Amino acid sequence: MNKKNISSFSSFALVIVFFVIGFFLINQPVKNLSPENIKYVRLTGANIKVDLALTDAERQKGLGGRNELKTNEGMLFVFEHPGKYYFWMKGMNFPIDIVWITEDMKVIYIKKDAWPESYPETFGPDINAKYILEINAGFSDKNNLKEGDRVLFVY
Repeated sequence: MNKKNISSFSSFALVIVFFVIGFFLINQPVKNLSPENIKYVRLTGANIKVDLALTDAERQKGLGGRNELKTNEGMLFVFEHPGKYYFWMKGMNFPIDIVWITEDMKVIYIKKDAWPESYPETFGPDINAKYILEINAGFSDKNNLKEGDRVLFVY
């Protein structure tokens, strides 16, 4: 084999190696996009740092018992399946906005200024949602959040 053939063979082998590595990387499951890895919810350009409510117990407790939410913080309730989920203000100590989000990441309903005194009243749309976000009261108005807006999760 002369130098030209060796160089061509080396280049060809290198291309094959890159294709094989690329194939395996592309076919790896995307583990970091699972709900438990969500760090922020992006709404109308604002990032909300979220605590997650993934289990029934976490969803039942929610923000109940807390005294406040800091600016641009919230709680994201993640459900296994889309459904009609209704929320109340049991155990709450401050008002919040509640945002229902579909599986395809669109805001479908916003309950603004839900007050603790409204308990046992429940809030929610008659449309299936997969995620519900609780944020400080007034956030929706301050950030011009409206039904139909797109939502992004940041991991």
